[in-house]
Amino acid sequence: MSFEMPYQPAADRYDGGMPYRRCGRSGIDLPAISLGLWQNFGGADVFETGRAMIRRAFDRGVTHFDLANNYGPPYGSAEENFGRILKADLHAHRDELIISSKAGWDMWPGPYGGIGGSRKYLLASCDQSLRRMGLDYVDIFYSHRVDPSTPLEETMGALATLHRQGKALYVGISSYSPELTRKAAAILAEHKVPLFIHQPSYSLLNRWIEAELMNTLADLGTGCIAFSPLAQGLLSSKYLNGVPADARAAKGGSLARTQLSDDNLARIRALNDIAAARGQSLAQMAIAWVLRDPRVTSALIGARTVEQLDDSLDAAKRLAFSADELAAIDAQAGEGDINLWKGSSDITTVG
Repeated sequence: MSFEMPYQPAADRYDGGMPYRRCGRSGIDLPAISLGLWQNFGGADVFETGRAMIRRAFDRGVTHFDLANNYGPPYGSAEENFGRILKADLHAHRDELIISSKAGWDMWPGPYGGIGGSRKYLLASCDQSLRRMGLDYVDIFYSHRVDPSTPLEETMGALATLHRQGKALYVGISSYSPELTRKAAAILAEHKVPLFIHQPSYSLLNRWIEAELMNTLADLGTGCIAFSPLAQGLLSSKYLNGVPADARAAKGGSLARTQLSDDNLARIRALNDIAAARGQSLAQMAIAWVLRDPRVTSALIGARTVEQLDDSLDAAKRLAFSADELAAIDAQAGEGDINLWKGSSDITTVG
């Protein structure tokens, strides 16, 4: 007869390995590096691998886990798996965790479960997410994208309702333009609900938030959690010598081979040389670079294996940059035409 030993988190998980940063003008600190379950945690993936990564992340001081209603595949399965892991391993540590989910992209059939920001879709999505994860509330619930056909008052009003009902302790938005971010914050303020956090894409090859959004968030007192800091793996050693058969770019989907342009690959190799001179992997430097600005609360990473997770989390060991290093990086870092979420973040008017 075999049995599994109960999981016991590392006793030293808060002893300094992971720094924490205040989220805007709230009372909440987030880990400098958070773990997202966009890829590799769904029903089509190996459950025990995802479980091992979540355990390892918590052992290393990662307290924030980010999901969305349609993460999988199939849709909803990442939340279902996370709920199983919570029940088996982390139920006694719920108050140590920040758990977030989002809605805004395609989820269920028919006119009310597709891409949108309607009150019906957002409220139903949150209820479904809570059921899948076995939770009474999430710490953060986001509007995952701008819906240009729905009044912003309706979308933000739905978030305010979830906040008032206690189903979301905080609310946020993702991939909103600076203009709509200000309008969203103003509408939420009318409901006495602060705009807690914004989740934009941001990396060495996707720097759109530097133009205006960062200052906007600082003015509003809203936190910033940067997703895809590794540009879906482009900013790692994976593509330095071609496209591996098991890489995301080889499988189609969110990372297209067209993003592996000669210009992008040349810059990635140059950035890799800078990282090596710093004693870091390219992935570690890319994450640290996103965090160089104190207005960025957290870098939201993904992982495929525990080893890959450990490499990314080791970025926290060296977050400082010299002026010369930043200048060398700036000479190589620039827009790589990889912003898949530009269609949402470019919208300035809705309804």
